[in-house]
Amino acid sequence: MSIGSLFQIFAGIGILLYGIIIMGDALQIIAGDKLRKLLASLTKTPLKGLLVGTLVTSILQSSSATTVMVVSFVDAGFMTLLQAIGVILGANIGTTVTAQLLAFKILNVAYVCTVVGAAISILSRKKRNKYIGIGLVGFGLLFIGMEMMQGPMSFIKSHPEVVTLFGDHIFLAFLSGLVVTLFVQSSSATVGLTMAVASQGVIPLETAIAVVLGDNIGTTITAVLASLGANRSAKQAALSHVVIKIIGTIIIFAILPIYSRLILLTSTDIVRQVANAHTIFNIITALVFLPFTSQYASFIKKIIPDDEIVEMAGPRYLNKSILTVAPAAAVDAVRMEMVRLGTMAIEMIEMCEQLILTGNAKLVKKILRREDNVNELTHDIVNYAIKLGQSGLSSDSSLLLNSCVSGVSDIERIGDHATNLVEVYQYMDAEKLEFSQIANFEARTMFGTVISAVTKSVEALRDEDPEKAKEVMILEDEIDRLEKKLRATHIERLNCGKCSPGGGITFIEILSNLERIGDHAHNLAMVVFDIERIHGNQGVRKI
Repeated sequence: MSIGSLFQIFAGIGILLYGIIIMGDALQIIAGDKLRKLLASLTKTPLKGLLVGTLVTSILQSSSATTVMVVSFVDAGFMTLLQAIGVILGANIGTTVTAQLLAFKILNVAYVCTVVGAAISILSRKKRNKYIGIGLVGFGLLFIGMEMMQGPMSFIKSHPEVVTLFGDHIFLAFLSGLVVTLFVQSSSATVGLTMAVASQGVIPLETAIAVVLGDNIGTTITAVLASLGANRSAKQAALSHVVIKIIGTIIIFAILPIYSRLILLTSTDIVRQVANAHTIFNIITALVFLPFTSQYASFIKKIIPDDEIVEMAGPRYLNKSILTVAPAAAVDAVRMEMVRLGTMAIEMIEMCEQLILTGNAKLVKKILRREDNVNELTHDIVNYAIKLGQSGLSSDSSLLLNSCVSGVSDIERIGDHATNLVEVYQYMDAEKLEFSQIANFEARTMFGTVISAVTKSVEALRDEDPEKAKEVMILEDEIDRLEKKLRATHIERLNCGKCSPGGGITFIEILSNLERIGDHAHNLAMVVFDIERIHGNQGVRKI
């Protein structure tokens, strides 16, 4: 075999892989947000998860992209392990669409797609159209890469020892598929390579199936890598993906001769047979696991136990069934969910205090993860409130609902200020800045007052207690006075050279964010007065 032919094979693999990557990336940019919301909202049962996972992965052309999203959702608490398993089963089916596409002989169409896509990408001014063009280029490159691989593969015909090696050692074929996919992190690319080899008639179908089985296990590496820095729930999701593939592979290996005969019945074309073997394997695996997802989830949790504190994914009180039959109860459900959201915000501020005053860098990830929780739950509450507002509320209930939605916005802003404080810490850490003992004491005092105000506002909302809400008003005035006082004393220290300019900037930034959090605590307490129908006499909201 010439060096040129060898390079052509590697170039074909590279072009095929690049086509998969840019097509998937383009599709994610075009429809990614909608697909993420689809994954997060329509996976309440394993069957729905399977259908959504299949659809999303068929569009993205990458099970890795879907499973990484699933791992991140589980990590953030937006999806349970049970829901994740359903989506993973669907993603495994959806990713086989690429192989089915590759089995078509449409090289001329691929050339047209590549030229048209390149023209659209270069000439269009709209970003969306540019990405559509890139997606078309990626689609065309799939088939161009396949064509480049297939020709040089004929050299294997003149080396029967290679055919014999793989034909006699099915496990070696399986291992080659596993290793190559672990390296390229794309089962579609390695299945495409297998199809190119098989198209030359140099390996039997059983050998090709063995390689495909290895590909399927190897593709789980992406989810495993994504879970390494995540919590135990995310690791459970990644492990469930791995075990599903391993058990499915064991089943097919146990009946490999029968399975090979079954695949032979699906087509007379070896390339299509390989693609079908890939698809049917994942369909069989899904059918085996789907009825037992609850038991399977329990099994995975025995291998990797839950974290000590497990956050419930998604909203807890927003029952859609009461939107029309009991709208008043639905308004109260919004209030209760808002209390839960407020509790998350309090925990974020408490962690920010520890982060800045003790330098515990491990808290950064926890705070940012909690911010994701706050944002997602805010989105759920607002959507629920919109549907509730369309159900024909009384004027009082409508007023209260609007007040609650404003309160939810205030809590979300508290979360934003908490992430601002994380950025302050990161700047301090990068610049090796430290506060003096006096500055530390003042910061702790300010944090304590702000945390007290937010806590009392949430408690007042939970208990519908206007007296506690009035305490928040007093605390908020104290926060304003304290912020001005501490700002003045800190500037005095700066002028006397007792504090570095960098440290001075960060300290003022901390005071500013905490003062704004106090404003939002004030606004949250105002919801309680709205509940008591005296909202017009207690003050105004702060922006």
